[in-house]
Amino acid sequence: MGKQEDFVLRALEERDVRFVRLWFTDVLGFLKSVAVAPAELEGAFDEGIGFDGSAIEGFARIYEADMLAKPDPATFQILPWRGEEPSTARMFCDIVMPDGSPSYADPRHVLKRTLGRAADQGFTFYTHPEIEFYLFQGVHRPGEEPEPVDRSGYFDHTALSMGADFRREAITMLEAMGISVEFSHHEGGPGQQEIDLRYADALSTADNVMTFRTVVREVALSQGIWASFMPKPFTEDPGSGMHTHVSLFEGDRNAFFEAGAEYQLSRTGRRFIAGVLRHASEISCVTNQWVNSYKRLLGGGEAPAYICWGHNNRSAMVRVPMYKPKKGNSTRVELRTIDAACNPYLAFAVILAAGLKGIEEGYDLPPGAEDDVWSLTERERQAMGIEPLPKNLSEAIAIGERSELLAETLGEHVFEFFLRNKRAEWGEYRTQVSAFERDRMLPVL
Repeated sequence: MGKQEDFVLRALEERDVRFVRLWFTDVLGFLKSVAVAPAELEGAFDEGIGFDGSAIEGFARIYEADMLAKPDPATFQILPWRGEEPSTARMFCDIVMPDGSPSYADPRHVLKRTLGRAADQGFTFYTHPEIEFYLFQGVHRPGEEPEPVDRSGYFDHTALSMGADFRREAITMLEAMGISVEFSHHEGGPGQQEIDLRYADALSTADNVMTFRTVVREVALSQGIWASFMPKPFTEDPGSGMHTHVSLFEGDRNAFFEAGAEYQLSRTGRRFIAGVLRHASEISCVTNQWVNSYKRLLGGGEAPAYICWGHNNRSAMVRVPMYKPKKGNSTRVELRTIDAACNPYLAFAVILAAGLKGIEEGYDLPPGAEDDVWSLTERERQAMGIEPLPKNLSEAIAIGERSELLAETLGEHVFEFFLRNKRAEWGEYRTQVSAFERDRMLPVL
């Protein structure tokens, strides 16, 4: 065993850890967990913990069900909401087959494989997510309209604010788990919050997003409320996105920075954006994977519905934030389509793959859109060469099914299962009779 494994085994004794939860995600991004006793952990590091992969969404068929979860010691953390003594810890796992080879159904492996491609070209991929979500009163009851915890708005600071208390406790818990938080504030919708994580390499960020969603739900439950990352809970109020700032580094040098260039953005940065734009529709079914995701994208406001980029243009799909003088390493690109209900491992993988394609193929970056894209007419957008993103999940799936980039990045197994599952979701949604139809038609027909 290596130094990290030894550190974990010592920490188990020193912190009186009685249970270790081994975490991984299914293909759709739902967290899975198995608890092991500390005495079993040395064997888990060496051989993994066996489980039935056919019982996990998208992992395996019945006749190839045996899989192993191997904990990653670098992700060891004490779970602060489980009390002080005795402690419970967690580690993320890589999923492997009985022969020790990686499972191609493991979303974490999909991202690691794509990061490996970037590393072969000398790049490290960094991401910095701004995660939005809603807080609701009481407990969720199916069929009932959820009640937000407040009626505050963007950046509001109000006395006795439940949101402020919630954010303080959630951030304290995240920091206790080694997850650095940069900003937090009330967002535009009633009960809507935003917490921004500090930038980190994409694998760490994906692990952090999964931990973040768990922490937020745990803190909410402890306060008698509940949290949701649903992209668009209300028709009239803003949706919840996960605007993600991305950058490529070559060693300590930001590959997106070029002093004196327009917006201080290098040729590598411009080609990365061009790749993301050209393949935006193909990767949409991953970055925005739910039926409800497209209600947010079509909802107006600052949610992007069109494939374009701009400088400080918050209606654009990709934004190049204002350059900070003498801070070349801060040059980055903000992707505004992605929502926090995605599988972060797969989402970061397809975004990186699209950007790398732009660099490898030398894509030219089209002119930026500095107007509010929502306020333009359809003819004006067409004249500027601005195409729409898919209008619904069905459109996104149809485009994704034809995408070589998506198939290559996800791998055959994940690609096939993911799209089949999304087709089933769309089919089920399409047959539902909505409250809109009943309210509109029952009184008059």
